[in-house]
Amino acid sequence: MNLAPTDQLEIVRLRPDLEGPLTEFFEDLAESGEGARFHPHPFTADAARERTHSSGRDAYCVAIADGRVLGYGMLRGWDEGYAVPSLGIAIRADAQGSGLGRLVMNYLHTEARRRGAPRIRLKVYPDNVRAVALYRSMGYEYRQELENGQLVGFKELGPQPR
Repeated sequence: MNLAPTDQLEIVRLRPDLEGPLTEFFEDLAESGEGARFHPHPFTADAARERTHSSGRDAYCVAIADGRVLGYGMLRGWDEGYAVPSLGIAIRADAQGSGLGRLVMNYLHTEARRRGAPRIRLKVYPDNVRAVALYRSMGYEYRQELENGQLVGFKELGPQPR
Protein backbone atom coordinates (compact mmCIF):
# COMPACT_ATOMS: atom_id res chain seq x y z
CA MET A 1 0.00 0.00 0.00
CA ASN A 2 1.65 3.18 -1.16
CA LEU A 3 -0.02 6.30 0.10
CA ALA A 4 1.12 9.83 -0.57
CA PRO A 5 2.29 11.68 2.56
CA THR A 6 -0.78 13.92 2.34
CA ASP A 7 -3.25 11.05 2.55
CA GLN A 8 -4.98 11.01 5.95
CA LEU A 9 -6.16 7.65 7.26
CA GLU A 10 -9.42 7.80 9.20
CA ILE A 11 -11.59 5.25 10.94
CA VAL A 12 -15.17 6.46 10.63
CA ARG A 13 -18.66 5.20 11.29
CA LEU A 14 -20.53 4.37 8.10
CA ARG A 15 -22.79 7.14 6.84
CA PRO A 16 -24.79 7.70 3.64
CA ASP A 17 -22.05 9.62 1.78
CA LEU A 18 -19.79 6.54 2.00
CA GLU A 19 -22.18 4.32 0.03
CA GLY A 20 -20.21 4.65 -3.24
CA PRO A 21 -16.76 3.95 -1.73
CA LEU A 22 -18.18 1.03 0.28
CA THR A 23 -19.84 -0.40 -2.84
CA GLU A 24 -16.47 -0.26 -4.64
CA PHE A 25 -14.80 -1.97 -1.67
CA PHE A 26 -17.47 -4.71 -1.64
CA GLU A 27 -17.03 -5.24 -5.40
CA ASP A 28 -13.26 -5.61 -4.90
CA LEU A 29 -13.83 -8.13 -2.08
CA ALA A 30 -16.20 -10.17 -4.23
CA GLU A 31 -13.83 -10.12 -7.23
CA SER A 32 -10.78 -11.05 -5.14
CA GLY A 33 -12.46 -14.13 -3.70
CA GLU A 34 -12.27 -12.84 -0.12
CA GLY A 35 -16.01 -13.43 0.09
CA ALA A 36 -15.22 -17.13 0.48
CA ARG A 37 -13.53 -16.39 3.83
CA PHE A 38 -15.61 -13.46 5.02
CA HIS A 39 -19.32 -13.66 4.31
CA PRO A 40 -21.45 -11.89 6.91
CA HIS A 41 -23.70 -10.52 4.15
CA PRO A 42 -23.61 -10.20 0.37
CA PHE A 43 -21.03 -7.80 -1.08
CA THR A 44 -23.46 -5.87 -3.23
CA ALA A 45 -24.54 -2.27 -3.77
CA ASP A 46 -27.74 -3.08 -1.84
CA ALA A 47 -25.70 -4.34 1.13
CA ALA A 48 -23.57 -1.18 1.03
CA ARG A 49 -26.71 0.96 0.97
CA GLU A 50 -28.18 -1.00 3.89
CA ARG A 51 -25.06 -0.55 6.02
CA THR A 52 -24.46 3.11 5.20
CA HIS A 53 -28.08 3.95 6.04
CA SER A 54 -28.31 1.73 9.13
CA SER A 55 -29.97 3.27 12.16
CA GLY A 56 -29.83 0.24 14.45
CA ARG A 57 -27.46 -0.53 17.31
CA ASP A 58 -25.05 -2.64 15.24
CA ALA A 59 -21.84 -0.75 14.49
CA TYR A 60 -20.20 -0.47 11.07
CA CYS A 61 -17.01 1.42 10.28
CA VAL A 62 -14.45 1.87 7.53
CA ALA A 63 -10.81 2.78 7.36
CA ILE A 64 -10.61 5.32 4.58
CA ALA A 65 -7.86 7.39 2.95
CA ASP A 66 -8.26 9.77 0.04
CA GLY A 67 -11.87 8.67 -0.46
CA ARG A 68 -10.92 5.00 -0.82
CA VAL A 69 -12.10 2.35 1.65
CA LEU A 70 -9.11 0.28 2.76
CA GLY A 71 -10.84 -1.70 5.50
CA TYR A 72 -14.29 -2.49 6.81
CA GLY A 73 -15.35 -3.54 10.29
CA MET A 74 -18.52 -4.37 12.13
CA LEU A 75 -20.01 -5.37 15.43
CA ARG A 76 -23.30 -7.17 14.83
CA GLY A 77 -25.87 -8.88 16.99
CA TRP A 78 -27.16 -6.03 19.11
CA ASP A 79 -30.03 -5.44 16.68
CA GLU A 80 -31.07 -9.09 17.23
CA GLY A 81 -30.89 -8.70 21.02
CA TYR A 82 -27.52 -10.32 21.75
CA ALA A 83 -25.41 -8.87 24.59
CA VAL A 84 -22.22 -10.15 22.95
CA PRO A 85 -21.62 -8.75 19.47
CA SER A 86 -19.88 -10.60 16.66
CA LEU A 87 -16.90 -8.83 15.15
CA GLY A 88 -15.95 -9.00 11.50
CA ILE A 89 -13.29 -7.21 9.48
CA ALA A 90 -12.09 -7.18 5.90
CA ILE A 91 -8.99 -5.39 4.64
CA ARG A 92 -8.32 -4.54 1.00
CA ALA A 93 -5.67 -6.92 -0.41
CA ASP A 94 -3.14 -4.14 -1.09
CA ALA A 95 -3.46 -2.89 2.51
CA GLN A 96 -3.01 -6.25 4.24
CA GLY A 97 0.08 -6.59 6.39
CA SER A 98 0.15 -2.85 7.15
CA GLY A 99 -1.33 -3.04 10.65
CA LEU A 100 -4.69 -1.80 9.44
CA GLY A 101 -6.56 -4.93 10.59
CA ARG A 102 -5.24 -4.49 14.12
CA LEU A 103 -6.18 -0.80 14.04
CA VAL A 104 -9.76 -1.50 12.92
CA MET A 105 -10.10 -4.24 15.55
CA ASN A 106 -8.82 -1.96 18.32
CA TYR A 107 -11.40 0.63 17.25
CA LEU A 108 -14.16 -2.00 17.38
CA HIS A 109 -12.98 -3.31 20.76
CA THR A 110 -13.16 0.22 22.14
CA GLU A 111 -16.61 0.74 20.67
CA ALA A 112 -17.89 -2.55 22.12
CA ARG A 113 -16.44 -1.72 25.54
CA ARG A 114 -17.94 1.78 25.36
CA ARG A 115 -21.35 0.22 24.69
CA GLY A 116 -21.01 -2.14 27.65
CA ALA A 117 -20.36 -5.44 25.86
CA PRO A 118 -18.70 -7.93 28.24
CA ARG A 119 -16.88 -9.72 25.42
CA ILE A 120 -16.72 -10.05 21.65
CA ARG A 121 -17.20 -13.10 19.47
CA LEU A 122 -15.76 -13.84 16.03
CA LYS A 123 -15.48 -16.71 13.59
CA VAL A 124 -12.55 -17.52 11.31
CA TYR A 125 -11.64 -20.38 9.03
CA PRO A 126 -8.70 -22.39 10.44
CA ASP A 127 -6.78 -22.14 7.14
CA ASN A 128 -6.83 -18.32 7.36
CA VAL A 129 -3.56 -18.53 9.27
CA ARG A 130 -2.79 -14.79 9.29
CA ALA A 131 -6.20 -13.90 10.71
CA VAL A 132 -6.12 -16.71 13.29
CA ALA A 133 -2.72 -15.47 14.48
CA LEU A 134 -3.82 -11.82 14.54
CA TYR A 135 -6.91 -12.59 16.59
CA ARG A 136 -4.95 -14.80 19.00
CA SER A 137 -2.35 -12.03 19.45
CA MET A 138 -5.19 -9.66 20.34
CA GLY A 139 -6.46 -11.89 23.14
CA TYR A 140 -9.04 -14.10 21.44
CA GLU A 141 -9.35 -17.62 22.77
CA TYR A 142 -10.79 -20.28 20.48
CA ARG A 143 -13.25 -23.02 21.38
CA GLN A 144 -12.23 -26.56 20.54
CA GLU A 145 -15.27 -27.31 18.39
CA LEU A 146 -15.84 -25.74 14.99
CA GLU A 147 -19.05 -23.98 13.95
CA ASN A 148 -19.83 -24.46 10.25
CA GLY A 149 -16.15 -25.25 9.65
CA GLN A 150 -14.95 -22.13 11.47
CA LEU A 151 -13.12 -21.53 14.72
CA VAL A 152 -15.15 -19.50 17.22
CA GLY A 153 -13.14 -17.07 19.31
CA PHE A 154 -14.02 -14.86 22.25
CA LYS A 155 -12.25 -11.88 23.78
CA GLU A 156 -13.12 -10.66 27.26
CA LEU A 157 -13.31 -6.87 27.32
CA GLY A 158 -13.43 -6.01 30.99
CA PRO A 159 -14.96 -2.81 32.33
CA GLN A 160 -15.00 0.45 30.41
CA PRO A 161 -12.21 2.77 31.59
CA ARG A 162 -13.41 5.91 33.33
